Amino acid sequence: MKTLTLMRHAKSGWDDPTLRDFDRTLNAKGRRAAATVGRYLRAEGIGFDHLVASPAVRVRETLDAAGHAYGARPIPCWDERLYLAPVPVLLEVIHALPAEASRVLLVGHNPGLEDLVLALVPEGEGLWAEAARKYPTATVAEMTFDVADWGAVTPGAATLTRFIRPRDLDPALGPDEE
Repeated sequence: MKTLTLMRHAKSGWDDPTLRDFDRTLNAKGRRAAATVGRYLRAEGIGFDHLVASPAVRVRETLDAAGHAYGARPIPCWDERLYLAPVPVLLEVIHALPAEASRVLLVGHNPGLEDLVLALVPEGEGLWAEAARKYPTATVAEMTFDVADWGAVTPGAATLTRFIRPRDLDPALGPDEE
């Protein structure tokens, strides 16, 4: 059995038009959301034996804030392929995960993460509709696979066991009012 947890980076700012997309930083709400998710993961006793993350600044800051709140700083394997990656690239990364890793956290971007959940989980099963509705920033999706090796992960083979948005943990982290 393998467990893959996806986390989308927390909300980033667009305040500095001179920054490349890759270099955007988290805004205040994003830092709060990442910390809230980190506390949730700690309270639920959710840990990981391997972590792969996009090297984008907003992902790095998400991991810093979540790790600080969790009480442990994760040591990620930075993988440039995760930056704005589509499903085929994300599957390549998953298939190459170390066989000894049973609980993996993958931190990256949309639309790739949302598309990956929708590809791996059979349509209409369990929490699938929640993921299909929207995959907001700092959301965590946990999937299990009845496989012994990551190379055996295929579309439609996952069970979505957890789908947690920051606003589920703190309503103040919900969408901004217009």
